[in-house]
Amino acid sequence: MATAWNPLDALRRDIDRAFNNVGTSNEPFFRTAFLPGRAARRYPLINLAEDHDHIYIEALAPGVDPATIDLSVIRNVMTISGEKRRHPEEIKPEAFHRSERSAGKFVRTVELPVEVDADHVKADYKHGILMVTLPKAEAAKPKQISVSVN
Repeated sequence: MATAWNPLDALRRDIDRAFNNVGTSNEPFFRTAFLPGRAARRYPLINLAEDHDHIYIEALAPGVDPATIDLSVIRNVMTISGEKRRHPEEIKPEAFHRSERSAGKFVRTVELPVEVDADHVKADYKHGILMVTLPKAEAAKPKQISVSVN
Protein backbone atom coordinates (compact mmCIF):
# COMPACT_ATOMS: atom_id res chain seq x y z
CA MET A 1 0.00 0.00 0.00
CA ALA A 2 2.92 2.37 0.68
CA THR A 3 4.07 2.13 -2.94
CA ALA A 4 0.76 3.65 -4.13
CA TRP A 5 1.77 6.94 -2.50
CA ASN A 6 5.21 7.14 -4.12
CA PRO A 7 3.96 8.74 -7.37
CA LEU A 8 1.96 11.30 -5.36
CA ASP A 9 5.00 12.10 -3.22
CA ALA A 10 7.08 12.59 -6.35
CA LEU A 11 4.39 14.87 -7.82
CA ARG A 12 4.22 16.91 -4.59
CA ARG A 13 8.02 17.34 -4.60
CA ASP A 14 7.95 18.45 -8.25
CA ILE A 15 5.21 21.00 -7.54
CA ASP A 16 7.07 22.28 -4.46
CA ARG A 17 10.26 22.62 -6.50
CA ALA A 18 8.40 24.52 -9.23
CA PHE A 19 6.97 27.02 -6.74
CA ASN A 20 10.33 27.40 -4.99
CA ASN A 21 11.98 28.27 -8.30
CA VAL A 22 9.49 31.02 -9.22
CA GLY A 23 11.50 34.14 -9.94
CA THR A 24 14.80 32.31 -10.42
CA SER A 25 14.44 31.73 -14.12
CA ASN A 26 17.12 32.72 -16.59
CA GLU A 27 15.35 36.03 -17.15
CA PRO A 28 17.31 38.90 -15.58
CA PHE A 29 15.46 40.33 -12.60
CA PHE A 30 16.03 43.88 -13.84
CA ARG A 31 13.53 43.23 -16.58
CA THR A 32 10.83 42.70 -13.94
CA ALA A 33 12.22 44.97 -11.20
CA PHE A 34 9.67 47.67 -11.88
CA LEU A 35 6.60 45.44 -12.19
CA PRO A 36 4.46 45.60 -9.03
CA GLY A 37 4.32 42.32 -7.15
CA ARG A 38 6.93 40.65 -9.32
CA ALA A 39 10.38 41.75 -8.20
CA ALA A 40 9.80 45.31 -7.07
CA ARG A 41 11.43 44.60 -3.71
CA ARG A 42 14.76 43.92 -5.38
CA TYR A 43 15.50 47.41 -6.73
CA PRO A 44 17.69 49.10 -5.88
CA LEU A 45 20.20 46.46 -4.85
CA ILE A 46 21.70 47.23 -1.45
CA ASN A 47 24.56 46.49 0.91
CA LEU A 48 23.73 46.84 4.60
CA ALA A 49 26.41 47.08 7.30
CA GLU A 50 26.64 48.32 10.86
CA ASP A 51 29.09 49.36 13.53
CA HIS A 52 28.60 50.28 17.18
CA ASP A 53 26.76 53.56 16.47
CA HIS A 54 25.40 53.44 12.90
CA ILE A 55 23.78 51.37 10.17
CA TYR A 56 25.07 51.99 6.65
CA ILE A 57 23.11 51.32 3.48
CA GLU A 58 24.64 51.56 0.03
CA ALA A 59 21.96 51.38 -2.67
CA LEU A 60 22.96 50.85 -6.30
CA ALA A 61 20.64 53.12 -8.29
CA PRO A 62 22.26 54.31 -11.53
CA GLY A 63 20.11 56.45 -13.79
CA VAL A 64 17.70 57.40 -11.01
CA ASP A 65 16.74 61.06 -10.97
CA PRO A 66 17.97 62.25 -7.54
CA ALA A 67 15.06 64.72 -7.34
CA THR A 68 12.62 61.77 -7.28
CA ILE A 69 14.32 59.87 -4.44
CA ASP A 70 12.22 59.73 -1.29
CA LEU A 71 13.61 58.17 1.86
CA SER A 72 11.54 57.48 4.97
CA VAL A 73 12.33 55.73 8.24
CA ILE A 74 9.90 54.46 10.84
CA ARG A 75 11.36 52.57 13.83
CA ASN A 76 13.49 49.88 12.17
CA VAL A 77 12.09 50.05 8.63
CA MET A 78 13.49 52.21 5.85
CA THR A 79 11.71 52.81 2.54
CA ILE A 80 13.43 54.06 -0.60
CA SER A 81 11.30 55.17 -3.53
CA GLY A 82 12.01 57.05 -6.71
CA GLU A 83 11.86 56.95 -10.46
CA LYS A 84 14.26 55.87 -13.14
CA ARG A 85 13.56 57.70 -16.41
CA ARG A 86 12.99 55.64 -19.52
CA HIS A 87 15.32 57.61 -21.83
CA PRO A 88 16.45 61.19 -22.41
CA GLU A 89 13.55 63.32 -23.62
CA GLU A 90 15.45 64.45 -26.73
CA ILE A 91 15.56 60.85 -28.02
CA LYS A 92 12.26 59.72 -29.51
CA PRO A 93 11.07 56.19 -28.60
CA GLU A 94 10.90 55.17 -32.27
CA ALA A 95 14.64 55.90 -32.60
CA PHE A 96 15.56 52.97 -30.35
CA HIS A 97 16.76 49.75 -31.91
CA ARG A 98 17.02 48.07 -28.52
CA SER A 99 15.89 49.06 -25.03
CA GLU A 100 17.03 46.63 -22.33
CA ARG A 101 17.33 48.91 -19.30
CA SER A 102 14.33 48.93 -17.01
CA ALA A 103 12.67 52.17 -16.06
CA GLY A 104 9.77 53.46 -14.04
CA LYS A 105 8.83 54.06 -10.43
CA PHE A 106 10.19 51.81 -7.70
CA VAL A 107 9.78 51.24 -3.97
CA ARG A 108 12.06 49.17 -1.75
CA THR A 109 11.44 48.53 1.94
CA VAL A 110 14.36 47.36 4.06
CA GLU A 111 14.00 45.99 7.56
CA LEU A 112 16.87 47.29 9.66
CA PRO A 113 18.51 45.14 12.34
CA VAL A 114 17.76 47.71 15.09
CA GLU A 115 15.69 50.84 15.67
CA VAL A 116 17.32 54.05 14.41
CA ASP A 117 17.18 57.76 15.22
CA ALA A 118 15.13 58.94 12.24
CA ASP A 119 15.81 62.62 13.00
CA HIS A 120 19.53 62.30 12.23
CA VAL A 121 19.58 60.13 9.10
CA LYS A 122 21.91 61.37 6.35
CA ALA A 123 21.70 60.45 2.67
CA ASP A 124 23.93 61.30 -0.30
CA TYR A 125 23.52 60.33 -3.96
CA LYS A 126 26.69 60.32 -6.02
CA HIS A 127 27.66 58.47 -9.22
CA GLY A 128 24.51 56.32 -9.11
CA ILE A 129 24.96 55.19 -5.52
CA LEU A 130 22.73 56.27 -2.65
CA MET A 131 24.66 56.22 0.64
CA VAL A 132 22.48 56.31 3.76
CA THR A 133 23.88 56.65 7.29
CA LEU A 134 21.38 55.82 10.00
CA PRO A 135 22.41 56.48 13.61
CA LYS A 136 21.19 53.79 15.99
CA ALA A 137 18.64 54.82 18.60
CA GLU A 138 20.18 55.09 22.07
CA ALA A 139 18.01 52.20 23.29
CA ALA A 140 19.41 49.99 20.50
CA LYS A 141 23.09 50.62 21.24
CA PRO A 142 24.87 47.94 23.23
CA LYS A 143 25.51 48.94 26.83
CA GLN A 144 28.71 48.06 28.66
CA ILE A 145 27.86 46.62 32.05
CA SER A 146 30.60 46.33 34.61
CA VAL A 147 30.73 43.23 36.74
CA SER A 148 31.80 43.61 40.33
CA VAL A 149 33.77 40.88 42.01
CA ASN A 150 33.08 40.22 45.72
